[in-house]
Amino acid sequence: MSNNTPWLVVESLCAGYGESRILDQVSLRLDEGQSLALLGRNGVGKSTLLLSLMGLNTHQGGHIDWQGHSLLNMATHQRAALGIGWVPQERYMFPSLTVEEHLTVIARPGRWNLATIYQLFPRLQERSQNMGNQLSGGEQQMVAIARALMLNPKLLLLDEPMEGLAPIIVQELLAVIKRLIQDEGLTVIMVEQHARMTLSITEQALVLDRGQAVYYGSSAPLLADSENLERLIF
Repeated sequence: MSNNTPWLVVESLCAGYGESRILDQVSLRLDEGQSLALLGRNGVGKSTLLLSLMGLNTHQGGHIDWQGHSLLNMATHQRAALGIGWVPQERYMFPSLTVEEHLTVIARPGRWNLATIYQLFPRLQERSQNMGNQLSGGEQQMVAIARALMLNPKLLLLDEPMEGLAPIIVQELLAVIKRLIQDEGLTVIMVEQHARMTLSITEQALVLDRGQAVYYGSSAPLLADSENLERLIF
């Protein structure tokens, strides 16, 4: 982890859609290699925060700095070029592309290439010539994560990666994300309804309620305090 400028600094962020405010005075800091669980009930602003980091909604106040540079006037593709990878809830599979084409069409040089992706997701190698619409929901989610990794990001944003998946696939993806965080040292922000599982693999946690932070600190104490966790999230 770097002792220099934090990689990501969000200060007093206010954001939403048009004139509607969803996030109100949200702040966080992430150093290189840190991981953050972004938690809360449905509709409290978790996905809105990720969209703010990608520049896909209305900025209404506050600052977002990435490696010492403001992101506020940057387009989404510029943020991606700076190393911010995003795995949206929708997955965005293209029915006319094979799995391998999904991965190679946007690839950038670095740690993650077809060989290392197939080591991480052996099932994708088996399905490499399948079209996007010939995959199960779990396989599509693997492609979505793998595609973001092929950009070789410095920060990976995961928006509900386990949503709607079978328990066995959830466990498989959780193991992959845990490896990315703990073994690969990737900086990760993860929105997830499986709060206890997410807290178990992340260092930090930010809990939102009605667009404001109601908990920001280490994951471990929140995971250990079942009463507080229930009050804040469930």
